[in-house]
Formats: sequence, C-alpha cells, structure tokens
Amino acid sequence: MKSQVITFFSIILILYLLICILGYFFQEKMIFLPQTLPKDYSFQQYENFEEGTVEMRDTKKLHALLFSAEEPKGLVFYLHGNAGSLEGWGSVAETFTALNYDVFIPDYRGYGKSEGAITSEAQLHEDMQMLYDELKEKYPESQIIVLGHSIGSGMAARLAAGNDPKLLILQAPPYSLPDLTKNTTPLQVFPSFLLRYKLETGKYVSAAKMPVVILHGDEDEVVYYGSSLKIQQHFKPGDTLITLEGLGHNNFLSTERYRKEIAKILERY
Repeated sequence: MKSQVITFFSIILILYLLICILGYFFQEKMIFLPQTLPKDYSFQQYENFEEGTVEMRDTKKLHALLFSAEEPKGLVFYLHGNAGSLEGWGSVAETFTALNYDVFIPDYRGYGKSEGAITSEAQLHEDMQMLYDELKEKYPESQIIVLGHSIGSGMAARLAAGNDPKLLILQAPPYSLPDLTKNTTPLQVFPSFLLRYKLETGKYVSAAKMPVVILHGDEDEVVYYGSSLKIQQHFKPGDTLITLEGLGHNNFLSTERYRKEIAKILERY
C-alpha cells in the first residue's frame, strides 16, 4: 500500500513538473492568442483610416491602422488585448474619432498582418517604443494619449513611464501577470516565478509623470477587479480609478456608460 501511494504521488509530481516545463518554454502560446490575417485582407468594415507598416529593428514589419478624425485634437495610441487582431479591434476607434481624436492601433508580432513572433517582454517594449517614436514625427507628445487594454496595459504603462505623453488610460489592467496568475483559479497551478512576461503595470504606473486614468468593470471575469485596486495604491494625486459597475472584461467597450466616461476624460485632460 505504501509503495502504491509513493508511486501515485511520484506520478503526480512528474506530471506537475512536465506542466511547469511545457508552460515555461511555451508560455507565448498561453499568453498571446493572435488571429492572423492574409496580406490581401481588406478592412471594408471601417471608414476613414490609413493602413500601413512600421519596420522594427530586426526588419520585421508591424501592421497598423490609423483612423482619422475630422478636426483632430490629438492622437490615441491604442494597445489592444491578447486575443484577436485589427479585424475586430479596429472597431474601438469610433469612440475616439467621434470625440475628434485620431487613433493609431498596431497589431503585435504574429497578429493580423504583422510579421514575426513574440519572443520576449523586452521585444514587446522595444517594438512599442519604436512605434511611439514614429508617431512623434507627426504628433507632439503633448497631444498623444497612450491607452492600454487588458494585457496591453503593461506595455502602455511602461511606454508612458519612459516618455512624456499627455495622458495614460488603462482599461481592465492586470496589476502584473504573476499577480494575475496567482489570483486566477485555472492558472494557480503554474508557479508565477516561471513567467518570463511580467508586464508590471503597477510598477510602471508609479513611475508615470502624466495623469493616469483606469477604467475597470467590477464583474470582470478575466482580470479581477482587485488588480486595479492594487494599481490605485501607486497613484499620485490627480490619478483616477473609474469603476464600471456590473460590467465585465470586454463588454463595456460598446456601452454608452463607457463612451460617456471617455468623453469626460478627454474633455478634462
């Protein structure tokens, strides 16, 4: 009987170690869920936009859409979530163009028509900085708003902390990916210290010099609402957390409540 128990727990331990090893080496597959698009895909569902690419340091090209407002007051640099592509994410631009802001939305490596593959967090940050530098050629930083949604929040917060945009907006932001792993039931079996992607939004917010605004649904089923409460502890005077009561992770993007809050934010800043 004793040998059977030892054998049983040995098998469990081996399986657990196997999960950890696979999770460590293939975590990009777990974190990033890209939708790829053919190079000739036409974004016929959108209006008033330009389609283009920006070459990264290793010559890979990131694809992006630039939506134009009639009388732009500035630009929203929108870093989208971990799933999908510009086929769907482009729909978020209308909220901002209606308020006279241009919107620039890139697809990360391996997403949509973007080339290459995500291989490290440093690569992600470098890519976003190169895109930001490109945008600064056309827009003064005093007119650029950096916005990150969900996993895009970590990249957006890091980008804002290292530059001087007008405003940082975070939507449903994880405090960090290790923190999210510890507080999400299906992911708790994976040791958070093995994560190569930290995306420490809270840490970056504490270094951000510009105003910071967070919008988060208190019934978020993907990124628990407590993440934003933790980030709030890093706020400086004037930073704001807006709780979207009764709303979840992505479903608030098309609501009138969200549009009104965005309108108030852009009017205030």
